[in-house]
Amino acid sequence: MLTIGTTPLPVVGRARMYVCGITPYDTTHLGHARTFVWADVAVRVLRHAGVPVEVCRNVTDVDDVLTSAARRAGSPYDSFAAVQQFYFDRDMAALHVHPVTYEPRAHTYVPQVVALARALLELGHAYEREGAVYFRGAGVRERAGLDAEEAARLLAEFGDDPVSGGAGPRRDDPADVAVWRPSAKGEPGWPSEWGDGRPGWHAECAAMALTTFGPALDLHAGGADLRFPHHAYEAAMAEAVTGVRPFARAWLHVGVVRVDGAKMAKSAGNLVFTADLLRHHPVGAVRLLLLGHPWAADWDYRPGGLDKAAARLERLHAAAGRPAASAAGERAAVRALLDDLDVATALAIAEAEGGQAARTVIALLALR
Repeated sequence: MLTIGTTPLPVVGRARMYVCGITPYDTTHLGHARTFVWADVAVRVLRHAGVPVEVCRNVTDVDDVLTSAARRAGSPYDSFAAVQQFYFDRDMAALHVHPVTYEPRAHTYVPQVVALARALLELGHAYEREGAVYFRGAGVRERAGLDAEEAARLLAEFGDDPVSGGAGPRRDDPADVAVWRPSAKGEPGWPSEWGDGRPGWHAECAAMALTTFGPALDLHAGGADLRFPHHAYEAAMAEAVTGVRPFARAWLHVGVVRVDGAKMAKSAGNLVFTADLLRHHPVGAVRLLLLGHPWAADWDYRPGGLDKAAARLERLHAAAGRPAASAAGERAAVRALLDDLDVATALAIAEAEGGQAARTVIALLALR
């Protein structure tokens, strides 16, 4: 049985896993790759334990950042997103990330977002104002364990600020976020009973997850920087409309990648692209680099880390060719991975024990 953090995840039947995917407006960098490689390891470990896993990884192809990038490129937003999605899929295949079971794209789930907004309105969890539908967010920050100042800062950072978001005066509470937003001329828009508009970001994921898996998930993965507001509001909307809590039994919030202490991000100009690293290093070394720190920990990327990862990869493959030191080595390595995806311990056991223990760890971490 897999444990994530302190949450054991016994499964009867299939495991339902939702992975927050990309907004396809740029090439895959190490920050993206780390989340998806850790999610891939969780899937492999679950399947090794005999649990059928269905994975839904969304594509957020309705987003103001993407629309702006497409406009700068002189391309329709959907065509631009499709090209970027191609590059992303190529990077995932090169990183040996298993194909997912479902890959919903936000622009094809607009009717489901409209249905979500309508249900939230009927239940009193949302209100309509000037063509927008707002989710009542009071209490969401408290559940996330944040004070008002930090919550406001994060809401502003992710575009939910009541002033910079352009819709502040219409909201009852600064914590309220858009489920549906009116679209201006030149912005993507779809018809609804509140007028032409487009989905809010958090509502997109809630609608796609609910449509794919129903009212609850076994495991939800995504970057730690999405914990609030995105995951907190996604879960709150889903729980409000279904009455089922918790929305996700466990969360795999993968720590961010930093460069010189600053989070890797396009706005910081410090991106390291996965495709560039794979041109010069074995895929196993890149995966080892991304798995070289506990999944919840933030860490700083340094180029020398790849050389160390490549050297360890060689040692691991050499260990796989040795006779096993004991019959119990493989079981111990698998137990480590089932215990909160403890890759460090599993690797140490694999190197020390060799033989089948090393071969199993190589397979589960996809280090071939």
